Amino acid sequence: MATYLDFEKSIKTIQEDIISAQVRHNDTEVEALKKKLDKEVEKIYKNLSDFQKLQLARHLDRPYALDYINMLMRDKYEIHGDRHFRDDAAIICYMGYIGDEKVVVIGEQKGRGTKNKMKRNFGMPHPEGYRKALRAAKLAEKFNLPLLMLIDTPGAYPGIGAEERNQSEAIARNLLELAELKTPTVSIVIGEGGSGGALAIGVADRFAMMRYSVFSVISPEGCAAILWNDPKKVETATKALKITAEDLKEMDLIDDIIKEPLIGAHREKEKAAEAIKEYFLEEVAKLKEMSEEERMQKRYEKLTAPGAFKEAGQEEEKPSLLDSLNILKSSKSDKKAKKEEEPKELEDKTTQKEESKEAPQEETTQEKKEEN
Repeated sequence: MATYLDFEKSIKTIQEDIISAQVRHNDTEVEALKKKLDKEVEKIYKNLSDFQKLQLARHLDRPYALDYINMLMRDKYEIHGDRHFRDDAAIICYMGYIGDEKVVVIGEQKGRGTKNKMKRNFGMPHPEGYRKALRAAKLAEKFNLPLLMLIDTPGAYPGIGAEERNQSEAIARNLLELAELKTPTVSIVIGEGGSGGALAIGVADRFAMMRYSVFSVISPEGCAAILWNDPKKVETATKALKITAEDLKEMDLIDDIIKEPLIGAHREKEKAAEAIKEYFLEEVAKLKEMSEEERMQKRYEKLTAPGAFKEAGQEEEKPSLLDSLNILKSSKSDKKAKKEEEPKELEDKTTQKEESKEAPQEETTQEKKEEN
């Protein structure tokens, strides 16, 4: 049975009327109600608040990563385990075809129903999940396959076991390795993108968000608790955090917004999947037209752009990736040369001190001889 949010109640009423008219085979009434529904959908969904978009991103009927994988991929098989500890069910990895393109897909899976939610740990990956994702990404690089990453998590699991197995190191390792991955990569936020748990599979050549998805450094509930100690301030926190796709696109923190159906992916799953498929295949085709060096340079520029600034009237060229590496190498060689020079300088200083000590002694002996 479909779940409706508070602001969707009028849509629910009209859809129930449509079903009733269809049962009575009243085609005229069905057509009139469908036109009414279209107007109501446009009226509601074109004026959504940030908090309402957050509710849609977390909607129970919204497609999860596995739903999209089943709709998008053919001839697929799953990649299990990190070859270190265990198979984390919160991260799923598949190899197969999207259209005519052979690809690797990595996704974060929340799960439906109590059993599945517990199995998937509510979409909160452990360190072994991120290591499994990295193994799949390296496999894609080895066979030169495009990589698609689907983000949907409230955050990385903060439990004691996860910390014991180096959760922060696993996330940091993924950030480093994915930044250097040589195969074309596309990352899409399909629902909720929470903090480092989302970033761990978010470094890519193209980073996009679905129309009603969110991407944040902290959950609005956590923000409200820390700043105001008041759960009623969640809506205020949501607006202040600027977590919607439109806000992040305006700040140039994401590349694109994928236009899922206006009524939402939770109502028209197939159309939402088709929108992801079209975007992914188009971007992969563009990335394949670039050389490896050009693609890596573009990725480097994109990753270093946030937070960059320059003073008024000051124009400074941004160094290329090659220049930055050369600067790093030259600084290392300079440090090595200085270390080699230091012992010589010490020897010179000690010899100078010894000579300065001997010189007065010689002068005193000469003075004594003249006096005698």
